[in-house]
Amino acid sequence: MRYKLLGNSGLRVSEICLGTMTFGEDWGWGSSKEGSRRIYDAYREAGGNFLDTANFYTNGTSELLLGEFMQGHRDSVVLATKYTNAAPGSDANAAGNHRKSMMRAVEASLKRLKTDYIDLYWLHIWDGITPFDEVMRGFDDLVRQGKILYAGVSDAPAWWIARSNTLAELRGWTRFVGLQIEYNLIERTAERELLPMAEALDLGVTAWSPLAGGWLSGKYSRGGKGGGRLDEELMRDNALKIDERAKAIVSEVAAIATEIGRSSAQVALAWLRHQATPVVPIIGARKSEQLNDNLASLELELTPEQFLRLNRVSRIELGFPHDFFNKELVQAFSFAGMKDKIDQR
Repeated sequence: MRYKLLGNSGLRVSEICLGTMTFGEDWGWGSSKEGSRRIYDAYREAGGNFLDTANFYTNGTSELLLGEFMQGHRDSVVLATKYTNAAPGSDANAAGNHRKSMMRAVEASLKRLKTDYIDLYWLHIWDGITPFDEVMRGFDDLVRQGKILYAGVSDAPAWWIARSNTLAELRGWTRFVGLQIEYNLIERTAERELLPMAEALDLGVTAWSPLAGGWLSGKYSRGGKGGGRLDEELMRDNALKIDERAKAIVSEVAAIATEIGRSSAQVALAWLRHQATPVVPIIGARKSEQLNDNLASLELELTPEQFLRLNRVSRIELGFPHDFFNKELVQAFSFAGMKDKIDQR
């Protein structure tokens, strides 16, 4: 295991993050306490130090289990959890990005996790309502109180994140150091705005669903039915994505895996590690065998030809304004015919 700096910080995190949404069986799937412990221990033994959970995962059981598992070595792990989501009910303020939701959630998470601080606290999903300054001042207050060390943002528009970080920078508040997004060979639309923004603002990028809900591991293409309700929901929700393009991607991943004697999952995860903007995959496992297979991707180096094959089969249209900028006529006018003589940095 090697370690990366998380964005514009000195925090060192593992090349692979352990996602713990599968810790607990409250949602009718996932790992038992004993199974979760085996996965946790195997990840730690491999040198992993980056743990990802959320207040909402398995009704809080994920955090409870992590709180128990971390006892005796809490300070040697980078603990990340999230706030925003809550189960449907009658409390209008139970969820959202606002200060009340944030403060209630962080206190509850600290208790479940049996710790007095959280290393990285994520805004889980943009609610489209809460003002920028309310969110960023809230994070800054938590840092000043010592309850969190760093702030991150997940599942939000690039323009909103950029404006929030700019506001925080101008006011001397805590800024986001991390970005969590859906990113994999099938879902590459983050390359349009989110990844360029992350590079410009020096945000550390973590990718959820790096195997596209299991499709890139090949388990569905082999005729498997998955492992429970979550798989069925993922298949239904992703039905529109699994088109001819996606099938071609899965096939190419499998072909390369066969050629080099590796699993499809390892090839798909290695592709993420080869990106120009560093990406930390968040892997989730219900069995130790899955975890070990995913971790073995760290030993896989794709050749330039293999990387190119994966890029070609999975390429997306960037759309306006990116494709417009790249037109030859536009480039000629923008640089007065001097582009090849101007430093592009």
